[in-house]
Order: sequence, then C-alpha cells, then structure tokens
Amino acid sequence: WRRRWGRPLAEVAAALGAAISGSGGGGGAGGIMEAMITVNKGKARAKAKAKGKKRREAEPQPEPEPPQPPPADPEPQFPPNFNVSEIKNKQRRQLMYQRWRRLQRKEQLASKKKRQKERVALGDKAPPKEVPKTIENQRVYDETVVDPNDEEVAFDEATDEFSSYFSRETTPMILITTSDRPRWKTVRLCVQMSKVIPNSHVYYRRGLALKKIIPQCMARGFTDLLVINEDRKVPNGLVVSHLPNGPTAHFKMSNARLAKELKRRGKEPTKHTPEVILNNFSTRLGHSIGRMFASLFPYNPQFLGRQVATFHNQRDYIFFRFHRYIFRNEKKVGLQELGPRFTLKLRSLQKGTFDSKYGEYEWVHKRHEMDSSRRKFHL
Repeated sequence: WRRRWGRPLAEVAAALGAAISGSGGGGGAGGIMEAMITVNKGKARAKAKAKGKKRREAEPQPEPEPPQPPPADPEPQFPPNFNVSEIKNKQRRQLMYQRWRRLQRKEQLASKKKRQKERVALGDKAPPKEVPKTIENQRVYDETVVDPNDEEVAFDEATDEFSSYFSRETTPMILITTSDRPRWKTVRLCVQMSKVIPNSHVYYRRGLALKKIIPQCMARGFTDLLVINEDRKVPNGLVVSHLPNGPTAHFKMSNARLAKELKRRGKEPTKHTPEVILNNFSTRLGHSIGRMFASLFPYNPQFLGRQVATFHNQRDYIFFRFHRYIFRNEKKVGLQELGPRFTLKLRSLQKGTFDSKYGEYEWVHKRHEMDSSRRKFHL
C-alpha cells in the first residue's frame, strides 16, 4: 500500500472507512471513489515535494558568510609613570600587569623590526649593533681585578705556593678520597675524576681524620689532596688542599652528573694528559683559585689525545666540563662530552693545610654581607 498509493495502509483504511460511513452505507461506490481520489492527490503532493527538494539541492546555494570575530578590546594607554603596585585589588592588579606587559612586548617588537629595516636600507653604513645589557657587563667595579702588566701581581705569583709547579720543578701527584662511608655515586665520581686527572690515586677514607691523612700524603710525595663530601647519598662538597704549604679551598658542589647520566656522551677518556682551560678568573682571589686548579694537571698537555678540561667561572659559579674535540673539517670542530660534570661555589680559602680549629682563613663567603648586589662578583 505504501508503494502503490503513497500512504500507509492505516491512512488508506481510515479514508475508505470515512467514505463508506459518509455515504450512509447505501451508495458506497461514490464514497470509495472520493477516497481513492484523495489518496492519489496525496501521492502527487509527495512526488511534487520530492522533486522540489531535488531541484533545490541541485541549484547552487550561496556560501554562508563566515562568523565575524567579536571586536577586540582596545589596548589601554598607560601613563608614563604607571605603577601597577598602586592597584590594591589583586585580580585587577594582575590583569593590568598582563596588559602592560603585552603592550611593552608589542612596542619592543615594533622597534626591533624598525631597526632591522633601517639596517637593511643602510647596508654597510649601518651603525654597529648595540651590546645587550647583562649582569656580567654591568658588573660592579672591583679594585682587585688583576692587570696583566701589574708588577706586584707578577711578583706575588712568582713567590706563592704554586710557583714550583709553574716553574716546572714539581710534578703533580693527587690523592682523591671521600667522606666516611660514601655511597656508590660518590665512589663512582672519585673513580671518574681519577681518569680525568693524570697521576691521581683513589683511596677509601676508613674513618681517618684529615689531619692524619695530610702528613701521610706529604711523606708519600703527594702534591694535592681532594676530598669529595656527600649528604643524603649525593656529592655536595669538595675540599682541595695543596701540599705541603697550602692553601686549602672549600667548595660547595651541586649538579654532579656521572658519565653514564649524560646524553650523547663520547667513549671512555684515554690516558693522554688533557689541556686545561680557565675562564673568567679575573680578581686576585680568582687568580689563586685558577692557579690551584691548574696545578692539579701536568704542565705539558698531550695534544694527540684531543681532550680538554674546562673550569668556567660565571657569576662566581665554577662549571667543570670534560670534552674531546674532533676536527670535522678545516673550519668546523665538534665536541664530545666525556664526563663527569659538576658545579662549584667557593665557600672559603684557608692559608696552609686543612685545619678547621686553628686555621687562618684568607677569604670566607658571608652570604648576607657579600651577596647584597647581584652585580658584585668575587672571582
């Protein structure tokens, strides 16, 4: 019925019933014909409706206009003496600070693009680039900064405790030990440092005091003593004592990483004597620390090994790295970090060998007095 008449069977039956009942039960033929005509009209309307739908789908529809974004809030104009701290409401203060920072970044970017366009237009006649302001180049003047031509500094270096090393009269021989009952990481760090520093020996502490270790080191011909301390299974301190007359330096150690903890590290270091690089030790105190580190390694490096130990001082933090350099071609050089690595911060410099009770300190780091300015450095 649905296929032939276009309507379901229930509707056709209802239409026939209404036609028969409307004729009074006697002349039913006329009512039936009217019902059939009604069903045919419904089918024709359904067909016309389907054709109109197909025609509308075939016709090209105009593309709907994309939705317009809501109008952006105009950036507020801040007065030259704007101070966000004067806003008492916390949420309002944070909102205004974010808007102020956004406006500042836009102005900086526009100024940078303008300068770049001017440099391109001027070509070779463009003015030199401005040097960015950093904490290093804004450093507070220090009267102890060493002048290379200073005769007093040259005399002091010729008569200090390291003069025998720099005059090549002694050969470094290093003893490396730890604090009592060290954990595996501290022990592994000592072993790897013995591979970095030639002619060095690792001995376990076994509860012996440093005051008893130092005379034994002198008797056996050691020139330096390195003690790596630990706290909570992590290396946190380094004591370097130059024998037999000192000085002794105490460092705080942080960010210690073994060779296996480094990504893309090179192969095991060879037994060649490495080169030593000392960066940014510019004051009298920095010169003493740099000469102490230099005296740990033999004076003449073996360039065939292409290994280099670096002590880089930046903002009084000394970064130690151990690399092997590779010549890729005539202009490019590659670096492979061999490990280990760590960061040192000088805590004190003591005259003579280690003596925590009666020792005379040449320099002690006092945090609250010396770290009042971020632009004040001591090394």
